[in-house]
Amino acid sequence: MQHTHPELNKRAQGWLNFLYLKATTPDDWSEDGIPNDWWDKTSTAPMCSFPRFDLQESTYAIGLMADKTPAWREVYSEILDEIAERSITYWAAVDWLSQFGHDPDRPNYPEAWRGTLIPEEFWGNYDAPGWTANGIAPWGFQMDPIGADGNLFFKGWLNLTQSLHTYVSGYDKWSSPFSVAGAYSSRFEWTQHQLADHLHQQWSKTPMGPHCENTKAWPFCLSAAGLGLMMYDKIFDNHFHSSYSNWLSFTKDKYYGFDKNGSLQWVTMYFDEINNHHHKTLPTHGLAVAFYAKPQDPQFAEMLYRGAINFLGWDNPSTPISNEFMPDPRMFALGLTMSLEFDDQVTHERLKKYAEENFEPQFFGLNDSQFGFWFNLGEKWPRGQLSALAMCSEVCEPDAWETLFNKPNLSKFYSPSIQGVDFPAVFIEKAFHDDHKGVLHFSICDGDKTKTNKKTSIEVINIPDANSISVMCDGKEFQDYRLIDDSKIAINTEVRKHNFEIKTGYYLSKQSQHSLNKKLKEFKNVESNIERNSSSENSRLILPTNFSSCSCC
Repeated sequence: MQHTHPELNKRAQGWLNFLYLKATTPDDWSEDGIPNDWWDKTSTAPMCSFPRFDLQESTYAIGLMADKTPAWREVYSEILDEIAERSITYWAAVDWLSQFGHDPDRPNYPEAWRGTLIPEEFWGNYDAPGWTANGIAPWGFQMDPIGADGNLFFKGWLNLTQSLHTYVSGYDKWSSPFSVAGAYSSRFEWTQHQLADHLHQQWSKTPMGPHCENTKAWPFCLSAAGLGLMMYDKIFDNHFHSSYSNWLSFTKDKYYGFDKNGSLQWVTMYFDEINNHHHKTLPTHGLAVAFYAKPQDPQFAEMLYRGAINFLGWDNPSTPISNEFMPDPRMFALGLTMSLEFDDQVTHERLKKYAEENFEPQFFGLNDSQFGFWFNLGEKWPRGQLSALAMCSEVCEPDAWETLFNKPNLSKFYSPSIQGVDFPAVFIEKAFHDDHKGVLHFSICDGDKTKTNKKTSIEVINIPDANSISVMCDGKEFQDYRLIDDSKIAINTEVRKHNFEIKTGYYLSKQSQHSLNKKLKEFKNVESNIERNSSSENSRLILPTNFSSCSCC
């Protein structure tokens, strides 16, 4: 009987290939360099037109993919590591490190920003969203982009990126001190534990939420920061996410407007506490918040989602989908994914048709082995931020985004897995271990068509007893493998489509699941109480991959 475990489709494989190229191609994000052109520093100006947003938004589909193929994680881990490394550089915080004082370009702001992005009453004497204004009163100049009173969007997403890297890879690299770029070529030392604690403490002191640009607190950014704390807490068994929960409870009736029938009327784009100004925008903006809020408060997130699509008419088959209220495709890309997440088939099918006609989906690169959405912009590469958000719809299923953060798969590190895949010559379609049947399933296919039919090998690790396994390939008994040690084998095969099933002898019963959960909790408690100023440069494996450390067979 065919197993129905999720697989990566061709588009997901192609996007993974392109993102791997982006992430592993060296470039210089320091004060003396510039990121490669394919890192998007253009979309959704003036707020998101920084390459940092391409970094962080590229992590979402990777997290979803990693949950689809939990028995294969190495390429996802490498990409997330490269993204996280770039996320502590000068260019990751370039706005905070270069936009000092009030924006001297205020007199030249486009008239279209009047009222839409900038309050009418402050026009001509107000910094646009996206201008961080480091140095203005009452906060003064702050060189450290993490330690600053503002810059919430930088540190909130940094914690989310580091948390996803730890969850996918199993290595707690960011518990060791890292150096973050500060103003005027300064450097500041942090650990992720200090970062998460700082976010929690800062948030607890500001009920309306810490600000991003000086003066402006954004529900959108704060919701993303909360998601990072949620994953951090799941990994390290902590309680920092309470700051998000308290904030959401306090601001639900302040940042969102509903009529007596519960219909969403407006959403706060940003709140300026200095001027006591809620900058209200259309219900459409609820999609941006709903995406990050779904794992944290599914019911409230659905209210925002339904309010937005009702306003836009996306759930009404008699209403044509148009870009009248938002020429920027960002909300369309979010809606495409969220309609899947909420299992809203009517809306999703309509948006899917719109995306196929307007997002310019295209295979490209070496032997058409890469994929992205080009949005008819006539550029050399798929537009990074927008394509990354749209790609989530290619790997999302109902509640998959919520499950990623609420029920992270930590037992995958104990189960038999594959590694040493010659990516991108070899693509992985599926990879999972059925812990109840004791069978590892994985499928490979020809990747970038550079080694078609040539020999390749794949390692299988975490086997209880490598001498007692049986291997099937494409439904037939398979013997072409060798033992590396008692817990590891190497499968010899060719670069083309193959389905493997390996009876590993690894089982996870209810009793052993309880034992495993206890062991994970004990281990996380140790990790969450480590010495915060450790000078070790070596990342720790938070969940051992050798079978001998697990008693669940």
